[in-house]
Amino acid sequence: MNLLIKGGRVIDPSQGIDEVLDLVVENGVVKEIGTGLAAPAGAEVVDAAGRYVVPGLIDMHVHLRDPGLEYKEDIVSGTKAAVAGGFTSVCCMPNTKPVIDNKAVASYIITKAKVEGCCNVFPIGSITQGMAGERLAEMGELKETGCVAVSDDGKPVANAELMRRALEYARGIGIMVISHAEEPALVGAGTMNEGYTSTELGLKGIPRVAEDIATARDVMLAEYTNSPVHIAHVSTKGSVRLIREAKARGVKVTCETAPHYFTLTDDAVRGYNTNAKMNPPLREADDVAAIKAGLADGTIDCIATDHAPHHLDEKDMEFNEALNGIVGLETSLPLSLQLVRDGVLTFQQMVERMSCNPANILSLGRGSLKAGTPADITVIDPDAEWTVEPEKLASKSKNSPWLGAKMKGCAVCTVVGGKIAFNRKA
Repeated sequence: MNLLIKGGRVIDPSQGIDEVLDLVVENGVVKEIGTGLAAPAGAEVVDAAGRYVVPGLIDMHVHLRDPGLEYKEDIVSGTKAAVAGGFTSVCCMPNTKPVIDNKAVASYIITKAKVEGCCNVFPIGSITQGMAGERLAEMGELKETGCVAVSDDGKPVANAELMRRALEYARGIGIMVISHAEEPALVGAGTMNEGYTSTELGLKGIPRVAEDIATARDVMLAEYTNSPVHIAHVSTKGSVRLIREAKARGVKVTCETAPHYFTLTDDAVRGYNTNAKMNPPLREADDVAAIKAGLADGTIDCIATDHAPHHLDEKDMEFNEALNGIVGLETSLPLSLQLVRDGVLTFQQMVERMSCNPANILSLGRGSLKAGTPADITVIDPDAEWTVEPEKLASKSKNSPWLGAKMKGCAVCTVVGGKIAFNRKA
């Protein structure tokens, strides 16, 4: 498919572009950006007037649940949700059944995504075999197969010696380690943030320091081993401070947060709302302010969704027993656009955190509209108003705290490899 995307405001931080331009796609790659460009023979024309044209959004932290948990989500439904949210690439976490700790499982995901998926899918392998935290997985084999990082996300690597060896080995083969920063002994049986609200609701809390201690440990291990580390789903003011200070010392640390951590506080749990139950848990107003400050000053490199679909029956139960996590692929963009409207980020900075930076951290060869790069493109209408209706979500699961909420801004056209993967109907 050849395309002419005409008259949109092209924003590409990788090239310092911010102006109204045309963009031509031929044979799956970006051919040219300029003014008054003609459509190639047989090209489809996308009118982007009044809209933003940006490098395809990249979500470096999703759970596709495939293989083994397809009743929650699978590669088909998960990638449909991704392109509806404006994402052209997603990186899927290894806590599947079986775990992505070997070539066979990683190959299954890559092959199925190419045949049935709507967007690029990059698997993330596990740090330890079976995510059991006891022995390192075969990271070299995982990388050779196509895994772009390793993580035991959903579980921390509690053994500091094992994490040290993981960082050293990963550095040697050139693969990123993504840390689920959490001290299990401090989490215990906690189900939400420890604070006033947990006390009022009679729920056992998880203190901020459970995340902070683990963040500090993994930052120090990265510094000691001179190895890069990426901290997933940062939620506390302490973690933001620790990462900011480490970056100032030259430590090779990057990190991400998720829209729920800069949008909601633990007050969302009131009424024992299991769609506000996640790990790390929603924190307090000063944590939200710190997350926003970290995004603004570049301490936090990426916005990722931690898209975690669960069946209704796994959420419609007593709060203590309900599973952690929410779906986020289809609400991430409007929630992030609110940061732009509030002056926390510029539009360019939002694109960096949702496209350029994830691509660079994981060496995906994307996150840019340079000529010759894969034509992964997101066209955004920042003013479109819509309501989060469960029956209209592409994800199989509907566990979102924003059900019924009014949103502003969305992807209207998502192009993956030069082909239109999603086109929002008016």
